[in-house]
Amino acid sequence: MLAAHDVEYILVGALAARLQGFPRLTADVDLTPARNQENLERLASALRELDARVFTDSVPEGLVFDCSATALANADLWNLVTSAGRVDLVFEPAGTGGYDDLRRTAVRFEAFGARLEAASLADIIRSKETADRPQDRQDVAIMREMLRREVEKRS
Repeated sequence: MLAAHDVEYILVGALAARLQGFPRLTADVDLTPARNQENLERLASALRELDARVFTDSVPEGLVFDCSATALANADLWNLVTSAGRVDLVFEPAGTGGYDDLRRTAVRFEAFGARLEAASLADIIRSKETADRPQDRQDVAIMREMLRREVEKRS
């Protein structure tokens, strides 16, 4: 749906790492969208088509909200539930400068006829180290080992 609306974003978090061989499964998609007005308009349109609602633990089916570019621009983090599943919009992941920063070293993939850009493992590690949550510490150890093995293969 995002591709159909030409939304510019970088896939971040565990799903981005999974595309690069990370073994942990995740139940949601974490995205860092470009924050320019045109992109936020496209993003809002795609989210309305996906019947996006604000996710809360107490109301897992989600709360209706003003899904507009203006509303999206007013927060750095949106936890959403959509007809396609859970989506977290993280405009500036910990330790990063957001979309433009992550795009410089993003890894490109093609899936279902659409091009995806995912944050590099190094950028995911940088973000997880800054966030420093218990799960992040475990993830970082695994990702560092993945990078080490990748370097060994090239040598």
